[in-house]
Amino acid sequence: MSYATLAGRTAVVTGAASGMGAATARLFAAQGARVALLARRADRLAELAAKISADGGQALAVPVDVTDQASVNAATMAVHQAYGLVDLVVNNAGVMLPNPVAAGRIDEWTRMVDTNLTGALRIARAFTADLLGAAAEGRTADLVNVSSIGAHVAFPNYAVYGATKAALTQLSAGLRTELGPRDVRVTNIEPGLTATELGDHLDNPALAEQLQGMHEAIGALSAEEIADLIGFVTSRPAHLNLSQVVVLPTRQA
Repeated sequence: MSYATLAGRTAVVTGAASGMGAATARLFAAQGARVALLARRADRLAELAAKISADGGQALAVPVDVTDQASVNAATMAVHQAYGLVDLVVNNAGVMLPNPVAAGRIDEWTRMVDTNLTGALRIARAFTADLLGAAAEGRTADLVNVSSIGAHVAFPNYAVYGATKAALTQLSAGLRTELGPRDVRVTNIEPGLTATELGDHLDNPALAEQLQGMHEAIGALSAEEIADLIGFVTSRPAHLNLSQVVVLPTRQA
């Protein structure tokens, strides 16, 4: 599908080294946007930037750790030096580490909170002035937060992950009250079961097997399908905000 209004825009996509982030970056670039690719894995970013360039698009690889403020500051400076001000931000970086709360995995809790919530806040803080400036000039300005159906539906062993996503969903609603009146759209995307590398982070074999079984029984969405949805919502007329979008495989209740 063609989303012509994405042409000429300047986008930042976090978690761009794989999955939904990489697919979204490819879609934006294919539609004529300049895309800053933000993630931890520099080698994967370089490969993706090279692929986008080979296909005729514009992409900048910017290694960053969203849990580190100094790293985010350096990445923000790199984006501004290369591309100037940004008018489209996709907060996609996230990590899913399920385990029973009784297991007491403070290391996992900290990582999920720092990445899924505080990391999104750091990126929003870094580029909010850009988005407000673009909107003030009459241009379309978008902040997209990638949450999860886990923000609303409780799953055993996913309590902390779901809590971080519920917080991100609520953050999106709060940001909408602050930024919407100033013509910046805030969209919260909540995917259901999706085939990405999130499941590769699991260190609990039983839960990894359970997740694989769900993929086989239900049939997961693809990263490209989520990217297509993000492309759709960010290419609508500027006065129209698809504020909350839940997307599930048809077989997922």
